[in-house]
Amino acid sequence: MTTTVPLAGIILAGGASRRMGRDKATLPYDGTTLVERMVSVLKPRCAPLFVIAAPGQALPSLDAEILRDEIRGVGPLLATGRGLRAAADAGAELAFVSAVDMPLLTPDLIDELAGPAVRLRADVVLPWDGRDHYLAGIYRTALADRVAALVAAGERSMRALVERVDTQRIVMPKQRALTNINTAADLAAIRDAQVA
Repeated sequence: MTTTVPLAGIILAGGASRRMGRDKATLPYDGTTLVERMVSVLKPRCAPLFVIAAPGQALPSLDAEILRDEIRGVGPLLATGRGLRAAADAGAELAFVSAVDMPLLTPDLIDELAGPAVRLRADVVLPWDGRDHYLAGIYRTALADRVAALVAAGERSMRALVERVDTQRIVMPKQRALTNINTAADLAAIRDAQVA
């Protein structure tokens, strides 16, 4: 019998969505919105669950705690730190950090990372299928202070964090579950693939 590794969940919903041209979190997806879809994927696996939103960003009612970034447009590192701090305050040691635009994500993929996160005692565990997926990884909540220091030093990218801590990459074949939706064409391609 396998035991499930306890994980908080952090969904980053406040991105600028420049390539999409509109807020990705509220894009219609399969009868709901992308943010609602991501909450439904993470909720059965992650508790507590936090959605990090931009200041003033309109979101639907969600079965998760919504936290607001203090500043808009400074990248995912600040939002990740906010989520890690909230998860640590809630007593979680590990958190799955996800972008809001990965509707094909599965709990199985989360579990593929959770086991190694515990065994390897790494600060960060990322899937690697030819590239790093910073916003589909497991992070120690104790990294919140490290993130705050990086942000204070002017860093904005997730790479700045993962290059400075013990990061382990789990090599896997290309995963549909890691597909991001960055443009309207990406969204159409996923919809077309589901219909086919």
